[in-house]
Amino acid sequence: MKNKFLRTVVWEVQYLTPPPAVRYCKKCGRQKEFVSSGQFRVNAQRKYLDVWLIYKCSGCEATWNLTVLSRIHPKAVSRELLDKFHGNDQILAHKYAMNTDLLKRNGCKIGPYDYKITGCAAFDGPVRLHIRSNDASDVKVSAILREKLQLSRKEFEDMLSDGRIQSESEKDLTKCRLGKEILLVIS
Repeated sequence: MKNKFLRTVVWEVQYLTPPPAVRYCKKCGRQKEFVSSGQFRVNAQRKYLDVWLIYKCSGCEATWNLTVLSRIHPKAVSRELLDKFHGNDQILAHKYAMNTDLLKRNGCKIGPYDYKITGCAAFDGPVRLHIRSNDASDVKVSAILREKLQLSRKEFEDMLSDGRIQSESEKDLTKCRLGKEILLVIS
């Protein structure tokens, strides 16, 4: 339990853009990045409701619909949420565009996206490092650490093998992804 006495440093991973969806574009004839338009398409028939977030190809502006809700009963969605879909609420569109699990369920690969890491990187001794993000992330923890601490891959691997960087939950830091948060000990 000695870790609870370490100074805690917090890093925030903030996304500058939602991740692009990489998929086959019929017009371009190859894999292309599709970017969220921030607009929803709602199709409501008598018994069922479908909602999509519209994406546009970065090469030709062809559209693709990301399935948000499919074949659900209209009464299963609150009136407030339905109004947000109809009104193309930007906060809601951003929430769905940032959902990498939803993109993967729709058969997409996740393209590279920009983010910044805020927080102090100068440590004057052992610290408990809390890395967190408002949106679930597919970014590797190793990439975040190497970028913020300005480490080469070799330096990072040496710190891991020497035990100078450890995950409190004993995750493999060479492979694990950030998700919402992770706690590390750096000595």
